[in-house]
Parts: sequence; structure tokens; C-alpha cells
Amino acid sequence: QDRQLTYQQLNQQANQLAHHLQRLGIGPEAPVGLYVERSLEMVVGLLGILKAGGVYVPLDPAYPQERLAFMLEDAQVPVLLTQQRLAAGLPPHTARVVYLDTDGAALSRESQENLTRCVRAENLAYVIYTSGSTGRPKGVAVSHRAINRLVFNTNYVQLEPTDRVAQASNASFDAATFEIWGALLQGAQLIGIDKDVALSPQDFATHLQEQGISVLFLTTALFNQLASNVPSGFRSVRHLLFGGEAVDPKWVKEVLNHGRPERLLHVYGPTESTTFSSWYPIQEVPEEATTIPIGYPISNTQMYLLDAYLQPVPVGVPGELYIGGAGLARCYLNRPELTAERFLPHPWSSEPGARLYKTGDQARYLPDGSIEFLGRLDQQVKLRGYRIELGEIEAVLSQHPAVGESLVLIREEVLGDKRLVAYVVAHSQQEISGSDLRNFLQAKLPDYMVPSAFVLMDAWPLTPNGKIDRHALPVPDGARSTLDSTYVAPRNPVEEVLAGIWARVLGVEQVDLHDNFFELGGHSLLAIQIIWRVREALQVDLPISSLFETPTLEQFAQRITTIYQTTQGVHVAPIEPILRPAVLPLSFAQQRLWFLDQWEPNSPLYNVLLAMRLNGSLQLTVLEQSLNEIIRRHESLRTTFATVEGQPVQVIAPSLSLELLTVDLSAVALLEQESEVQRLTSDEAQRPFDLTRGPLLRAQVLRLSERVHVLQFTMHHIISDGWSMEVLFQELSALYAAYATGQPSPLPQLPIQYADFSLWQRQWLQGEELEGQLAYWQQHLVGAPAVLELPTDRPRPAVQTFRGASHYFELSKRLSQGLKRLSQGEGVSLFMTLLAAFQTLLLRYTGQPDLVIGSPIANRTRAEIEGLIGFFVNTLALRTDLSGDPSFRELLRRVRQVALGAYVHQDVPFERVVEAVQPERNLSHSPLFQVFFALNQPLNSSLVLGEVMGTFLEVESGMAKFDLMLSLIDDEQGLIGELLYNTDLFEAATVARMAQHFATLVEGIVANPERHLSDLPLLTASERQQLLVEWNATSRAYPQDQCIHELFESQVERTPEAVALICGGKQLSYQTLNQQANQLAHYLRKH
Repeated sequence: QDRQLTYQQLNQQANQLAHHLQRLGIGPEAPVGLYVERSLEMVVGLLGILKAGGVYVPLDPAYPQERLAFMLEDAQVPVLLTQQRLAAGLPPHTARVVYLDTDGAALSRESQENLTRCVRAENLAYVIYTSGSTGRPKGVAVSHRAINRLVFNTNYVQLEPTDRVAQASNASFDAATFEIWGALLQGAQLIGIDKDVALSPQDFATHLQEQGISVLFLTTALFNQLASNVPSGFRSVRHLLFGGEAVDPKWVKEVLNHGRPERLLHVYGPTESTTFSSWYPIQEVPEEATTIPIGYPISNTQMYLLDAYLQPVPVGVPGELYIGGAGLARCYLNRPELTAERFLPHPWSSEPGARLYKTGDQARYLPDGSIEFLGRLDQQVKLRGYRIELGEIEAVLSQHPAVGESLVLIREEVLGDKRLVAYVVAHSQQEISGSDLRNFLQAKLPDYMVPSAFVLMDAWPLTPNGKIDRHALPVPDGARSTLDSTYVAPRNPVEEVLAGIWARVLGVEQVDLHDNFFELGGHSLLAIQIIWRVREALQVDLPISSLFETPTLEQFAQRITTIYQTTQGVHVAPIEPILRPAVLPLSFAQQRLWFLDQWEPNSPLYNVLLAMRLNGSLQLTVLEQSLNEIIRRHESLRTTFATVEGQPVQVIAPSLSLELLTVDLSAVALLEQESEVQRLTSDEAQRPFDLTRGPLLRAQVLRLSERVHVLQFTMHHIISDGWSMEVLFQELSALYAAYATGQPSPLPQLPIQYADFSLWQRQWLQGEELEGQLAYWQQHLVGAPAVLELPTDRPRPAVQTFRGASHYFELSKRLSQGLKRLSQGEGVSLFMTLLAAFQTLLLRYTGQPDLVIGSPIANRTRAEIEGLIGFFVNTLALRTDLSGDPSFRELLRRVRQVALGAYVHQDVPFERVVEAVQPERNLSHSPLFQVFFALNQPLNSSLVLGEVMGTFLEVESGMAKFDLMLSLIDDEQGLIGELLYNTDLFEAATVARMAQHFATLVEGIVANPERHLSDLPLLTASERQQLLVEWNATSRAYPQDQCIHELFESQVERTPEAVALICGGKQLSYQTLNQQANQLAHYLRKH
């Protein structure tokens, strides 16, 4: 059956057809339907249409009649080329029909000469219809120039005249553009593959061998089919390209292992960018690979990954894929609105009229610059199941006599709580109220179309182009603080008492009436101390939020005075030593860690280790004596944990003597000492504790020389926390100094012990108090996302692991001071500002506006427990809504509200919160949140032991409790940051980039907190250069001014007798194909 045409024969037949089409009135940009199967006639038809100046519109005979009818009507096809045997499958139409197989006599009378030029490279060559999301097909209109860019001088494939290119695609599938024009414009042979052969793996493999196919494109589905059945079938292929949907790497491995072609390419591209946009050469597939990248942009193509606000996303972060360059289609036929929606102005091109195509595909950059496809984006939004036309609401609002202008938006300030908000500018400054507008609308619209909030605007905020700036519209019910720096002395006893409390807690000499708590250096932890001292001194019970709401001394005092006038205050019972019961329960915090230890016994995950280098003449006996005195003072250090009738209890040893172990490294060479210290410190950090046996603390001294030692001190978290370590070293310093000079302990007796606190906590936090706080957390966390979808370098393991590493970085003193000034101006703490900055980073990385982040709270809300060593710290789940692209200043207001609510309800143990909320449990991640944030006050950077000076060393525990934890220390030199990450999820380079992005964000926040979150800078200048320029440097020369048929005619002149087509037992030379196309073109022009 083999049919073939030489280039000369193909050209002649195409010319005849072209002449015929011109006789039919076909000229520049006139659409011509092509309703044929894969055959020689199909290619003659394509060429003939182009030579006549027309635009071919492929119509697949396999399509249903309804779809074909729509395409014929939408394209307004005046002439239709088909084959006699197919004509019955056409729907009713008005087009003039030319039968390519039976109108041979008429066509043969046409001239075989090339036609005079009537179109240019920017004219359309074809319209291919693709599926639309509404069910209505979209006609994608593509120019000659876009096809040229696909096949000439490309960086992904070089076709030669000796190649035999398979045509396995129908003309209605844009892959045929590469197959047909890739072959015919390079002098290669185009080999038609019968549809039935293509669908039979064994037959297809045999056909590839027999026909000597050297270039082949397959859809992913066909590639998978051949790879799974005949993986060796591609062995003779020179260029094998596949793509169109996600590929399973296992089939790629099969081909590489059994029948590796010379080049194997994974390609990607929507119809709107002319077949291919990217390519990825595959040499090998890593064993752990779950996907194959779609690779790099092809020649004269740019690819960008952007967030929802068209900002470039960093390497590794998902974004929507946008495509630019010479391959973009002109438009969607007869769909100007859709064209404007999907083809946007190119913001980074200097070429006039350059555009970007919005693909709707999600992808991310890999570190080598290749792109990994992640899937389609779902951009549909409804309100409680109703599709709402916002313009209809605006139209009804405008009928109200007091409304001048209106704008209605959907806002989602709380996840899952989308609501309509109407913004209104009054007519001629008339008075207007929300209730009036609501009543007006309720009479005219269904309830679900009535906005839940109305915001009266004096005027619209405008963009530089004079359009309403929707990002600048305020969130309903916003508020702002004011400041006053005028000095006024306290005027009454309440103000005087408060001034004294503030001065002691804040460490300042005096406080005047208008001083702002936060401007004086206050933060959340100090606010908690203020509240509890006020309770004790003035017998007034205030929520933590009161200090944020009334931050000046005068305002705060007035609030207390008002309470005095309306109530008689409250009596706050002190925590006192309690007669110990036979069974001593755990505190809530201890109970949480005890359960975690039962879940994973003998784990070092909750070891707390500090190491310090000691310089000077160290007296080991005095150091040991000092440590044992601290153990005597604090029962928590003598505590172990047993089980009585299935319940955990504290067991306090009456005494405990700690032996200070010494390891002598003085004989180790100096160059090796540091690594040995690191090894021993790491080993110590990994040694687990047994909660039932104890002791739950260890101390060890590494002797480096006579005057240089390293002290390692390790405790289980269940008896200690960060605050406790500060207490321990303060006491250690005082005791060592006294004992070294023969003096007794200078420390006062502790008023209570940790066990007294645990008993008091159990008695106090129950009944209404407990239920009220739990109710807050249930409401706060209802509907919260189960997991934060941070982009990871490796898939999340089925069971959570805790292997970790740290990346350290610093924010300068200048930045730190800028953040503090911003915090003071906004009436928030530095913690809140840094939390908001971290949330902004996570939003930009994930696109998730509903964020839950864990954070520690010292839970030292009573003066009696400030000097105790023990585990008091609790964990708060801080959920913040970042939707609506607020300004950073607005985000601060939201974070402030969230944090204050959490502080008021901080007493509930985290584990009880988890039990009450009942989040979906999954062994692969922690419940409620997977990311943690902490702002810590610095430990004294040095430890003084008499004449010995100690400096703290950084300790790598090798453990990570969460996916990611950002810890910052507010140091006098700036902010010291640590990103602790799970190494089973993230690479070190990824986390290093993340730290740099955080620093860049903070720079932008300090510079302009009014910027919307989407506008804040994230990428460094070098990253922007790499993503926008270097990775898109794909410019290559290609024929920009010639049409497809002209380039084909040039090829005919070079190789007229070369075989152009082989199909179904026939072949055409380039010359004959050209002649036949010319005849058809002449026919079309004349008729």
C-alpha cells in the first residue's frame, strides 16, 4: 500500500489545489475546513490552503457532529476540503465542498506553478480547536511565524534531510504541526502512520523498524503503552519526543534500559504556544524520581513561574506557568474577552506588543533551572454554592438615591467564611447607613446576594492608570493606634503603682504617664508579667489584651480605675507550698511530654543541651558543689516519672548527688580538638533519658588544656525549658562565686516548688475556666487546614521523621531597629511583627492564606514561679487569615488580634486543645501545625564563674520536631536566626534560599509596610536576573518574514526529487507535492 510523493510532486499538487482554492475566493486569512484522515491528500490540502493564502481548520472525522457543526459555524468556513468516503459524516453546513480524492480532473487542469505572494509571516496559518472549560471549544489561531520558530534552528532537536519523521497525529492535534512542518521544511521524509497501527504496540514497534523511523513524537499515553509492552521498540529512533500529560518515570526507565533511542526528550506545550514550549533531555532517571521535568524553554520562548499577583516565585516554590515568545498564538477565534484574559501584556519584554500566555498549569523551578510540572490550577470561586454576578448587586445598589458609586467584592477574612462586602461612595455627601442599604437590597435580591458588610468610602483609591485600586480597599472594621510622647508624671496611687511595676519589669528608671509600653521595650512575655503583677498588687483581673488595647500608662490606669468603680476587684490566690498527696500528678505540660515519650520511648528528641567554653582556672570541685546545690534547691531536678494505676505520677527523690564527669582531651592535637568536641557534643545530644529511672540531667566537662574547658549540660525537656536554663546559669554563677571564696550560698529560699505549681494548676484549670478556654480554641481552629503545603525537595514520608539540621543567619542591627520602630508605631510587639513577616514568607511559598503556626509561650504568668526550674512552657496554635492581599500594616492588625486572643487563653495545655479540636490525624505530620516560630530573648552571651569566663557554643542536636522552625534571638547586634528543618523533606540549599528570602522580605517590610503582601520583595536581584533573564535566554535566528509554503517551496528547489510523503502505498516528491498544492491554491482563489 505504500504511497509516496517526492518534494516536487507534492509541491505541484499543492499548487494545483491552491490555484483551485483561489478560484473559489480563498485569500489571506480565509478559513478553509480540512475534513480528512491521515493521508497524502491531507498534506496536499494543508499546503494548498496555505499557498492560496488561507487558514486551515482541521476537522477530525472522529469528532461528533455537534462539535463539528460548532467549529464550522464558529470559524465561518466558506470552503471545505474532504474525501468522498467521509462526506456523509459531516453535519449540515453551507460551505463549498472540494473532494480531494474525486475532484482530481478539475484540480489537474490547474497550474502547477507557485503562486504569487499574498500573505505575510504574521498572517494566520491555522486554527485548531481545543476543549474549553465551559464545554464550548476554543479556536486557537496560529501564525506562520509561530510555526517557523517551532522547527527552525531550534535548541531541542535538529532535523536532517536524511530523517524519516513519523506522522502519528491527526491534523487536529497540534503535535502534527511539528511532525508535518518539521519534516517538510527540512527536506526530510514524512511517514504516515495508520491509526490502527499506532494503537497496537507490537505493530507500531514493528512499523518503526521496517520504515526506519528516525524522528517520532508520541503522546504520553502512547509512549507508556509502547514502553510497557515493547520497551525495545525505540532502539532505532534518533529523536524520540513524548509529552502531553504527566509521565510515570518507571516507563522511561524501561525504555532507557531496553531500547534507548539516541535522544529521548520530554516535551511540554499548550496549543496556545504552538505545540512545544519546553524540552527536557533524559539521560537517566534517578531511582527516587516520581516525575520527569518538563525542562527548559525551547528557542525564542520564555517561561515564567508567577504567583497569583504576577510576581516571580523562587526556585522550588509552586507558581502558575506563563509562556512568552514568538510561538504564542494570535488569539482565540471570535473570543476577544477570553483572549484578553489569557494573553496578557509581557512585563519583562522590550518588544512592542509582547504578551504572556497564562497556562493555568502549576509548576516549579528545580535548582538546575528546569521546570517540574505539578498539575492544573482550579480557579473557580463560588459563594456557599451560589454563582453570583457581582455586577447585578452593584446595579441594584446604584438605584438607592443616596448611593453615588458602589463596588462589591467577595472577601475571605477567615478560611471558609467567604462573604460579600459592598464599598459605597455616597451621592452628594448624603447620609447613608449599612442598615438602610441592607433593607433596600433585601427587598430586591435573594438573601445570598445581600452583602454582609458595607463600607462607606469618601473616595476611591486609584491606581496610576486611574482605575480603582481594589487592593487598597480597607478590610471592614479596621482600627489604628495613636501615640503621644509628652511627659506627664503619675497623678494618683494607681498610676504610681503601675509606673513602679512597669519600671521594674521593663528595667527603666521611671515611667511617665504617656509612655507606651511597647516603645519602652515591652513585648508579649513582659506583658504577661505586667498583668500578673497588677493582679497581685492591685487585685484586678485583666486580660493580656488590655495592655495592647491601652498601651500607655494613662490609658492602662484609667481602665483599672473604671474596673474599681464598677467592681470590687478580684482576689488572686497565691501559689503556696501544699501538703503533698500520696500520688503527685504531673502538670499539664509534663503530661504532654510524658505521652510523647510513651509513644516513642528512648528518643533524644526532647533533650535540652547547652555547651559553653570556659576560659580560666576552673575549680571542678566548686563547679560540682554548685550544681548539686541547685539540684537540692529545685525538686524538679530530682524528679522521675512512674505509673500508678495506669496514670503517670511525679516521684521526687529526697536527695540526689550529681557526679561531674570529666573527659581529658588535652593530649589531642589542637587541630583535632574542635572536631572531637563536636563529636562528643553530638553524641551527648543523642543520648536518651529514661523518665522512670533518672536522673534526668547530666553534666560533663571536656578538658582541652589547664585553662580551657567545655561544660556540657543536658536535661530532659520534661524538667526544664528555655527560661529554666537562664535561671540555672544565674544561680550557677552566684553559687560558684560564693563557694570559690568560701562563702555560703547567697540565694534566698524558693517560695514554692514545681510540684506545688502542678497541684495548683490542676485545681485551678478545671470546670468553667477550662471549658471556657477550650471553647475559644475550638472556635479559633474550626476548619483549619490539616497541613501546610510547603514545597519540599522530597515527598513526605508516610511516618513523620525527626532528623534535622539547622541553617543560621543574621538580620542586621539596622533592620532590627527598623522592625522595632515599626512595632512601636503600630502598637504591636516585635514578636508579632516577626511572626507576620514569617507568615508572609509562608504565604508566598505556599499560596495558602489560612496559616496555622505553632509558637511557644513561657506560661510564667505568676511571680512565684519566675525563679523556678521546670517545664512551664506551653504551645499556642496561632491561626491567621492572610487573604485579600492585605498591606503588611493591615496584617499586623490581624496578627495582633490573633496573638492577644491566644495570650488570654494560653493556660490550656496544647494536648487538650488537640483533643478538643480533633484535627484529622496523620502519622506523616504533626497535628494542627507543622511549622513553628519563636522569638527568644538572648541568654547572657557569657557565663561568669568567679574568675572563669564562659561563652556559649552552638549545638546541633540533629533533631527537628517540625517540618520547619524559625527561631530568632533579639540580640544587641541584630536578630540572630536559626531555621531548623527536617532533612527528610528539605535540602540545605533550599533552606538557605528560604532564609535569604526572609531577609529580603524584612528589608521590604521595613522600607514600606504599606505595600501589599504580594508586592513585597522576595527574590534577590541575582535571583530575578536568573529567573527572568538567564534562564530565558533562548534567542536564535529563524525565518521571521517568510510563510510556511514559501519555505517549503525553497526546499523543493533544493531537493525536488527527494521523497516528501509516504503513506498508504503512495509517495510524493517535494516537487509533485508543491505542484498539487499550487493547483489546489489556484482553484481556491478562482472559485
